[in-house]
Amino acid sequence: MQKGNKFRIYPNNEQRIILEKHFGSCRFVHNKLLGVKQTLYDKFRSNISEFELNGHLLILKECYPWLNETHGAALQQSNKNLHRAYKNFFDGRADFPKRQTKKDNHQSYQLPQYYKINIVTNEIYIPKVGWIKIKLHKELFDFNFFVHHIEITETENDIIIEQAKNSKYLKTLTVSRTPTGKYFVSILTNDQKENIPTQYFDKATTIGIDVGIKTFAAFSNGESVESPKFLKKSLKKLKHLQRSVSRKVKGSSNRKKAVKLLAKCYEKITNQRHDFQHKLSIQLIRDNQAVAIEDLNIKGMLKNHHLAQAISDSAWSSFVNKLYYKAEWFGKTVLKIGRFEPSSKTCSICGYYKKDLTLDVREWQCPDCKTIHDRDINAAINIKQFALNNLATAGRGVVDSLTLVKGMKQEALKSLA
Repeated sequence: MQKGNKFRIYPNNEQRIILEKHFGSCRFVHNKLLGVKQTLYDKFRSNISEFELNGHLLILKECYPWLNETHGAALQQSNKNLHRAYKNFFDGRADFPKRQTKKDNHQSYQLPQYYKINIVTNEIYIPKVGWIKIKLHKELFDFNFFVHHIEITETENDIIIEQAKNSKYLKTLTVSRTPTGKYFVSILTNDQKENIPTQYFDKATTIGIDVGIKTFAAFSNGESVESPKFLKKSLKKLKHLQRSVSRKVKGSSNRKKAVKLLAKCYEKITNQRHDFQHKLSIQLIRDNQAVAIEDLNIKGMLKNHHLAQAISDSAWSSFVNKLYYKAEWFGKTVLKIGRFEPSSKTCSICGYYKKDLTLDVREWQCPDCKTIHDRDINAAINIKQFALNNLATAGRGVVDSLTLVKGMKQEALKSLA
């Protein structure tokens, strides 16, 4: 199973300069090769392969000698990433690749090999940069796996893990810088273990989740979690900092300081949001064998300018992504129903469909069974039921189960209805 592990690094001034050169060179190569691909297609309707683009990379090094100050593997990886971006676009998973600029919030480059980690002195060796202090706040591998599988270079005072010796377990290294000037490395690891088998679930061990604006998530068990609204709580401070930036002279030192303060505020909001979502998602995955969610057209919902800011503040897509990969870690299941299922307008007791239910109505009474429903809780109950019904009928609606459907017996599927 592959996992990404992100750690903060603390380069000195000279190392910062070298890292910035790598960011700039990889950005330059990306833009040049993107231009080559676009020109060849526009004029000759010809598609150039990743291998052929590596030949253009050699020409770029001859034309721009300063590219030789950057590690060659990082430049080749930039070409590989461009090729993957095109593939994602044609497969419908992403937008068309665009040019990278210095003003982009995220600056990074990747190295597929040649790095080392000293777990005694807490340092990482990055080619062309040297040894950098790193904060190893968690272990890359558990102790037993480390002892039995990882090859180390051991000296009197050091224990060094070399990627070259452990290429099966240590994969790509990504070096990045945030807008606030913090540097991080993300190390992709593979413990060579198979994914945990998907665990059996039934109606009792499945929970339905309905995400919203005021209530971040309502659950089919009757509980709910209020939306923390980190962006809304910081709007006053953000407006003050943004006003401060706009009053500074462009290009001045004071403007750079004001921009950094603004970036720190945004970074804090992002960290708060991720922390909240990580804690909630891991709790849901650990406490339940399966979670049922609704497929939302978030891109379309953001076109409503009255709700766009609140929807962005909730970051539902980020939360759902966390549910997916954590479910894979623990062998749990994520079920997804279609976006057009009437989860909010259907009575979870008798099935009555209330067609005229508007968004501002948070509580409503069923005309048939006279049950008073909380809109969000009722929707969560229906999402769970729709997901289980879709699974039991084997194909009705949208079902997105990690690996369970293929391996379950027909008798088990029938018991979910």
